[in-house]
Order: sequence, then structure tokens, then C-alpha cells
Amino acid sequence: MNHPGDLAVFLRAKRAVLAPESTPLNGFGVRRRVPGLRREEVAQLAGVSVTYYTRLEQGHSRNASDEVLLALARALQLSVTEAEHLLDLARARRTATTTGSGTETASPNARALLALVAARPAVILGRRNDILAWNALGHALVAPHLPSGAPDHPGTRPSLPRLLFLDPQVRALYRNWDQEAADYVAYLRLISGKYPDDETLTSMVGELCVHDD
Repeated sequence: MNHPGDLAVFLRAKRAVLAPESTPLNGFGVRRRVPGLRREEVAQLAGVSVTYYTRLEQGHSRNASDEVLLALARALQLSVTEAEHLLDLARARRTATTTGSGTETASPNARALLALVAARPAVILGRRNDILAWNALGHALVAPHLPSGAPDHPGTRPSLPRLLFLDPQVRALYRNWDQEAADYVAYLRLISGKYPDDETLTSMVGELCVHDD
């Protein structure tokens, strides 16, 4: 059986945890087999047809507009972050473009700006939080035990998530490591939603899960 996709899974999960009594449909349909909303109830709250919403939950539609998605977000009482995630999932499915494992590089303009920042630590980060470039103070602050030229080569390029979770020297620098780790996990969840087909990102998350509880 084909996987319906992350958008469908997300919609089902949020529908399942929304109690009917917390919606304007309180009292609509007394006998229930499950605690959450039915598909037809979500469709009614969002102002879309049951058939259309069902197709979304089954992964058969790629063309949901932002207006429809925001109506579903309101119907499901999503937070701002959850609504943004819903839009990201739908856009990724709509475009169906593979970001793959493309190597990121710092643009010439970004490098020129970095060269002007000498009195403060500065680094240029990719979307996976790989360090694409750093100045001398940035190197000294983030990872002085690594070669200064490490960001220049994809094979040796430092990764902030890997340093935080897997490098004891970097890990020891943080007074409140648990909070820093939680922030990084939240960021990785966010960026994974924006780039669900990024194989390099998926591989890194898997590596961190295997090597750090």
C-alpha cells in the first residue's frame, strides 16, 4: 500500500486529537466510535466538501490552495507553528521537487560581508546548519579544535547539530545543554517539514538518532 504522504498523516493526526466539544459542533452526533472529529465535521467547519477533504486525507490531491489549508487550520484549531507546518507540507507535495543532497555554498556576497566582520564572531550557515564559512573569531568560538579551513570542503565541513550532539568538546561549552538541544531538535523538525525530500538532511537526523539518545 502506498504511503498517503506527510500532509495526509498530519491532517489525520490533528483531527484525531480535536475533541468535538471544543468546536462549534458540540453535541453534533452523540454516538462516536473515536474521540476526535469525523472527516465530514472537519469539512463542515472548514467550508469544503467532504469528498475534497477525504481526498486530501488519502493523499490523492496535490492542489489544495493556501486559502483552503488555512481554513482547515482554523477548523482543526492549529497553532501558528502547526499552520505553518501544514502549509509547508502542502507546498512540498504540490511542487514535488526533490532537493536531494545538493551541496550548499556561501555566496560571494555573503563571503564579502563576512570578510568585513572582524571584531565579532560570525559564521555563515546552510539550511541544515552546516558551517559554510566563518571568520577567525567565529572559528575560535564555535570549534577551535577543528582546522580553520574545515568549512571550505564539503567532506570536512562542520555541522552545528553534529557538533552539539556528538562532539564532547563542543557539548561541554553549553551551560544549559538540554535547552540548546531542544532548540536544535525543534529547528530540525521545522526544516524537515520545509524540505521533506532532502536526503542529506534525513540522513543526518537518522545519524543523530542512532548515536545520541
